[in-house]
Amino acid sequence: MTGESALETVRKDIDAIDTAIHDLIIRRTQLVEQVRRIKEEWAVKIQPSREAEIIYRLLARHNGPFPKRELVAIWRLLITATLSFEGPFSVAVYVAGDDAAYWDLARDHFGQFTPIARHGTVRGVIEAVRRQEASVGVLPLPTQDDADPWWRHLLSSHADAPRIIARLPFAGPANGRGGALEALVICPVIVVPTGRDRVLIAAETYADLTLPQFAAALRRADLTPSFTASWQETEPPHPRLFVAELDGFVSAGDERLQQVQDRLGKSLNRLLWLGGYATPLGSEELGAGWSAPTVAMPRPPRSEGASSS
Repeated sequence: MTGESALETVRKDIDAIDTAIHDLIIRRTQLVEQVRRIKEEWAVKIQPSREAEIIYRLLARHNGPFPKRELVAIWRLLITATLSFEGPFSVAVYVAGDDAAYWDLARDHFGQFTPIARHGTVRGVIEAVRRQEASVGVLPLPTQDDADPWWRHLLSSHADAPRIIARLPFAGPANGRGGALEALVICPVIVVPTGRDRVLIAAETYADLTLPQFAAALRRADLTPSFTASWQETEPPHPRLFVAELDGFVSAGDERLQQVQDRLGKSLNRLLWLGGYATPLGSEELGAGWSAPTVAMPRPPRSEGASSS
């Protein structure tokens, strides 16, 4: 067999595989249609925990030289494409001036054909999601130095309030203009455990409670904070707010949160669950050639008692 005829044989095999893949995509879409009918009454269709579990499972069984990041990108497009016909799906993203870094993060995760609206303020993103003008919102990853942190606007016990549901990038940094920039995604849905999760909680106090005291109460309740920050608009009588990112999955009704509430007593006005996310993929899972993002929120070199107020 000549080289040309051998190449033609291989190409025919590739064409046959492409046809089989296409047939499976059609079949998968038919099954998603069944899911759409089941979720017809749901106000928001996105299920971030389920999406993460799909990716985790596929990467665990993957072998061969096909790049894992591209594999994730293929399934992210499949997931987002089917979301679009389960119901209207759009993204609100924070864009400051000409800096389109968060836009790139949103496009890479939710697909280049998903409607994306830019907002010049983080509050604009939150309100767009709250009013269901956008299905999800993409906001900067919080830091301890935030002068006016957006997470304080999520302090609500209302069932339909926006919650944190994902962290971007999920499959390592792409070629966006933000480099190693990271973000959180908000949406009025509740995440469920995937086996590799982080959650965020917030607390409000009118008492003379410090951030180290709040973090210590979390640890005594067997909750491990990987990031903490505090904020206060002005001096009392305005409340001081705390936020903490916790290792592992912690539900809103977890008895350990009640232990924190009981331990701090009247010092704590309220303790609220802000949501969480399935942890992004690391370098060992995706292969060499890039720098993995930190799993915990970035912590600048300052004492734990530091506050952004």
